[in-house]
Amino acid sequence: MTGEKRWRWSAIVFLTIVLLLLVLGRSSLLAFRLPGSQAPSSPASRLPNFQAPVPHRIVSLIPSVTEMLFAIGDGDDVVGVSSFDHYPPAVEGRTRVGGLLDPDFERILALRPDLVIVYGTQGALIDRLARAGVPMFNYEHAGLADITRTLRQIGDRVGRSAVAARLADDIERELGEIRTKTSTSAKPKTMIVFEREAGTLRGMFASGGIGFLHDILVVAGGTNVFADVPRQSLQVTAETVLARAPEAILEIRSGESWTPQRIASERDVWRALASVPAVRTGRIYLLTDEMISIPGPRVAEATLAVAKTLHPDLFK
Repeated sequence: MTGEKRWRWSAIVFLTIVLLLLVLGRSSLLAFRLPGSQAPSSPASRLPNFQAPVPHRIVSLIPSVTEMLFAIGDGDDVVGVSSFDHYPPAVEGRTRVGGLLDPDFERILALRPDLVIVYGTQGALIDRLARAGVPMFNYEHAGLADITRTLRQIGDRVGRSAVAARLADDIERELGEIRTKTSTSAKPKTMIVFEREAGTLRGMFASGGIGFLHDILVVAGGTNVFADVPRQSLQVTAETVLARAPEAILEIRSGESWTPQRIASERDVWRALASVPAVRTGRIYLLTDEMISIPGPRVAEATLAVAKTLHPDLFK
């Protein structure tokens, strides 16, 4: 083959490849465009990117997101909730579909949902819903900042972006005000206990150094005695409490019936650790309002409750 022929052949091959790339690239873009959508602006956005239809039959397995939906005015579209949803009162009239560990797939499908709010850890349920073609919103339990992020995301997903953004802004502003007010006060070493066996100090679980309970404590003007433990929760023993020597103990004990007598009885259990500073000074508090344990739209109110508990003189 002469040099001229080789040059022509190379040119033909090159032009053919370019033409194929152009055709394939245009086909890919057209395949992912819907009427009214914008073409991807960069190579990184070649995946489908369009607004999903606004849902009107929502099943929520996460109490915090259920609260968010009602708070932004979308409660009428919620047709199913978890076994642990109790707020707002309107949820009591919704169909119960199980919880984190026991979601009822058949009951969920029977509600004909066009959106199901699931935990990221519910792998089996997510797989079954995906095979059934049911749209999902995947929720991950994280820190305080993630609450308002999730609120904005769910607002976008259900077509209520503006009201969700305003609510998120209000929450962040209120948290900022609490942080400012407690910033110059002493930060008592505090242990947050959210589970233990009734009447004993066995089976204790406390907040570690990450997660929304830890973040609430920091904003409310406390220092987590387990701030050095990079976990959301950890099991602790009486010996651990003695070693960490908290100056205040907050027990988050929601979801139960509490009388003044029962609260006093459970506080007395801590007398077994008389050398712990919090026990000596009587700074043991049982917080029984459910809002404190739910990372939802009432989180600023919950943080204020913790701040008032730790710093009553600041919030007279």
